[in-house]
Amino acid sequence: MSNTIDDPKAPFVPNYLLYLLAAASEAASARFHSHVRTRGLRVPEWRVMACLTDTDGSMVTELARYAMIEQSRLTKIIIQMDARGLVTRRSDPTDGRRVRVFLTPQGRALAEELVADARAHELELLKSFQGGDGSEIKDTLRALIRHLEADQPNQPGISDSPARDAAIADS
Repeated sequence: MSNTIDDPKAPFVPNYLLYLLAAASEAASARFHSHVRTRGLRVPEWRVMACLTDTDGSMVTELARYAMIEQSRLTKIIIQMDARGLVTRRSDPTDGRRVRVFLTPQGRALAEELVADARAHELELLKSFQGGDGSEIKDTLRALIRHLEADQPNQPGISDSPARDAAIADS
């Protein structure tokens, strides 16, 4: 397989790792994101709900990181989700300046349905990998994430979230 590292005459973009990661994510997400929208959610809302199924009561800063949404934008999304009855916001009992976000019963029911759908979608995607379970690519991606996050000393590490630790270590 030719790539720009081995062959400088090869086309750059179709062989560039960051393009390949983004294109694979986009292609893999398209069908599921369409399903999310049929359930009345926007993709960022789905990401928040998925994160809260793992760590209900997360702070906005943690949700922003794992939902991959800029914090000020996420705050607006959470306010809208609160108004729709999907989440509720509460002050942290130990520090009233912090806000924690929780799924409502309605939000939890929808999130749990969508997580089950996401798991089924993932199984279909993973069938295309050698061995049919995708464990090798997941292990490789987890290792890449750990490596990249270790190189950013001012960023919170993976170990800042037990749920994230479990997801990364799941192999």
